[in-house]
Formats: sequence, C-alpha cells, structure tokens
Amino acid sequence: MSANSAKYVVLLGDGMADYPLPELGGKTPLQAANKKNMDGIAINGITGSVKTIPDGMPPGSDVANLSVMGYDPAKYYSGRSPFEALSIGIKFGIDDASYRCNLVTLSDETEYESRTMIDYSSDEISTAEGKELLEYVGNRLGTDQIRFYSGISYRHCVIWKNGPVLFEPSPLTPPHDILGKKIGKYLPRDPNGSILLGLMKQSVKYLENHPVNISRRARGLKPANSIWIWGEGRKPSIPLFSEKYGISGSVISAVDLVKGIGICAGLNAVDVPGATGNLSTNFKGKAEKALSELDKGNDFAYIHIEAPDECGHRNEISNKVKAIELIDSLTLATLLEGLEKYEKYSILLMPDHPTPISLRTHTSEAVPFAVYSKGSSRKSGTTGFDEANAISTGLYIEHGHELMSMFLGNAF
Repeated sequence: MSANSAKYVVLLGDGMADYPLPELGGKTPLQAANKKNMDGIAINGITGSVKTIPDGMPPGSDVANLSVMGYDPAKYYSGRSPFEALSIGIKFGIDDASYRCNLVTLSDETEYESRTMIDYSSDEISTAEGKELLEYVGNRLGTDQIRFYSGISYRHCVIWKNGPVLFEPSPLTPPHDILGKKIGKYLPRDPNGSILLGLMKQSVKYLENHPVNISRRARGLKPANSIWIWGEGRKPSIPLFSEKYGISGSVISAVDLVKGIGICAGLNAVDVPGATGNLSTNFKGKAEKALSELDKGNDFAYIHIEAPDECGHRNEISNKVKAIELIDSLTLATLLEGLEKYEKYSILLMPDHPTPISLRTHTSEAVPFAVYSKGSSRKSGTTGFDEANAISTGLYIEHGHELMSMFLGNAF
C-alpha cells in the first residue's frame, strides 16, 4: 500500500438506533446523548438512512453486519452460528450444522415449558464461569455427532455432524427476543428440533446445582440454569474483502459473530484487552488498536461496539445513552486525533440495526449513517447525528450492502 493511500474506518455502534422515549422527553438515545464528535461528522459530512436488513430476513446483527461489510445477505447469509464457530476456531464441514448455545437464566417452574426467559446472558456470566459450565454440560450431553464448544461469556456453540438447519413451523428463537416471556411456544417442535430440545431440558439437571451457580446465587447473581440452542446455519462462503475492494483491513470486535464475518471475508480479527461486548468494554483501546492496524499498512478498519445493543436488550435507558457518549468521547475522539496524521481518511459512522428499548429486541427499520472525509467542505445541513436528522436529508440507500462500495469508492 502507498504511504499516502487513503485510510477508511467504519465505526459501528451495535443497536444505537431507537424510538423516541417518554423517559427522554420524546427523544431517542442518540438525540439525548452528548456526542459532539458524532454530531460533527454528520454536520460536516454526508448523512442519510440505510436499510441494512433486506425485507423478509431476520433483523439480527448477523444479517446487518454482513450487509454493512458489503455482502448481500440475500446471497451470502447461511445462518448466524457458523460465523461465531469460525471465529473461535471450530473446524466443521459444509454439511455440518452449527448452532449458537447461550447459557441463560430461566425461572424455576417444574415444567420446562412453563418457565420464563429471565436473562439471555445469565447476568453476563464471566468467560471462566461460562467455560466451566459449558464444558461440564458438554461432557455429559455431547456425542460423536453433537459436540459442545465454549466461547466467550454466555456465548457458545454446538456442532451437529451432518445435522439439520431448518425447523418447522419456524426457525429456532433467539433468547434475547423473548425476555420476560414464557418459553413454551418458542421451543423447537419438529423431530430434529426435539433432539435439541432434549439437550436443553437435560442441561437443567446438570446446571441447576453446579458449584458455579451455587456461588453465583450466593453473590446475588443470576444462575446459568439452562442452555438455549438457536442461530442454526451452515458453513458460509463469501468473497474476500481484499478481492472485492482491493484493500486489506482488520475487524475489531469483542463479539464472535462479527469477528467471524470478518474472518470469512479475509480481514484480520484483532483482540483488544478489556474488550467485553458490554458497557465495561475498552472503548478507547478499540480505537487505539484500529489505529495500530492502520499504521501497519492496512487501509481499512471495522470497529464494532456491542454496548448500546446490550443496553437496549436489557431495557437500560440511561446506560444506552451512556454507551453512545462513551463511544463518542473515547472511541471516536481517539480515532479522529490519531487519523489526522494521514493525508486522506474517511469515517463511516452508523448502527447496524435498531434495538428499541421499548421492545428489547432488534427491528428492521433503516438506520442513520454519516460519512466524513478529511478536508471535505461539504455540509449536510443537519444539526447532528440521529434518526430524525438522517431522514431529513432525503438520502436513502435501500440496499444496505451497496453502502460499503459507495464509502470506499468515495461516492460521497
């Protein structure tokens, strides 16, 4: 790469977009947040709205981030879990089925179907505790055909050799979509799904009184008292980012899913000390690592920050606002300062999808985006970066996977 080649950075705040909230005086979290750097990018650049979730597809971070990275989900999406499995180094074949396996907290009714989904993350269980519990369950429930693999915190994987991926009457349900609901009608029911349901039910007897959960209860934390299997898919095959766009780059994320998409695309997946995927993450460290990757000669960095999405799922209004403010003051501020030494750079700022606090799950509406390029004299005519300002410009990109080409091609 030329020493004077342009640098491109995507800063993605997962689930930042939202609906107006009475608790915020009718504002969205983006509108309520103190975020002068985000607002500056929108005001001094180009801003609009982009639809990252194609009609008829599930509004998950898998589909949305695939779209933002420039890959048409309708063509390349093969399920969520395979990206996560590849991220943590699991070897599996094209005919194998991969599933996400959460450690969740369910209520304690005797009948499994009558239980309620209390927490999809078991109080964001630590990675060490999650690993111990998952391995304990896997050693007892795993077979030559079905194997368990530990990941980070509550996020783990199951691989079923030559297993199925489609279940009727509906796909497997993400646990974060049914918080506070009884799980009975969201359980898999067809013959293949019943095998996974059996694993979920059996996991309770191994997890309920495990020493890790006894200790968690004693500390006032929620127990991880069941596994929850979902996110089924096959091993994906997508074009390399370098072949598609002619530049090399890195992905910086604490979330296996996003790292896995990057790995499939041939991007360098970079770990950041203290990156957690929640509000305690190393916001500044992510920016510093991205700058370090650019200094090594890469021309592209994709920074994913999960915290706003987690707060949306957990119905934490003030924390979602805080997450946006921390991205602004620690991540984006560090990026802007570090990028100034380059002759040319551009930043794309956006969420992947909305995670409305009132719903506690993802939706498929278009999200705001803003692009700023060093030295640009363009003004968007907006007053900041948020949903309403983005809509007011009239700039709308219907097919989200086209945005990356526009961004890297300096179409703005």
